[in-house]
Amino acid sequence: MPSEEYVERVLSVVEAIPPGSVMAYGDIAEYLGAGGPRQVGWVMSHYGGGVPWWRVVRADGRPADCHAGEAVRMLRAEGAPFRGPAGDRVDMTRARWGGGSDA
Repeated sequence: MPSEEYVERVLSVVEAIPPGSVMAYGDIAEYLGAGGPRQVGWVMSHYGGGVPWWRVVRADGRPADCHAGEAVRMLRAEGAPFRGPAGDRVDMTRARWGGGSDA
């Protein structure tokens, strides 16, 4: 189980992701310089309900299976770009947020 400090750091990053942008679980871990995609996923599954959880996706642009439909709807409403044959994957090249203030 991640520390309380790690949980707070993950949630702070997620809160900062601008509307229409996303970060992958691994992007968040890399940005924090700690943990990995699974640790970030654990934090999101246990504590992510109060932050814009739909802006955290898999590295290939797919939202987590447990709330994929709702996440896609919310991301589309924010104007996030999509791709793929079914149009259900966020275009990571265009939508990925790097954590900077210029996004």
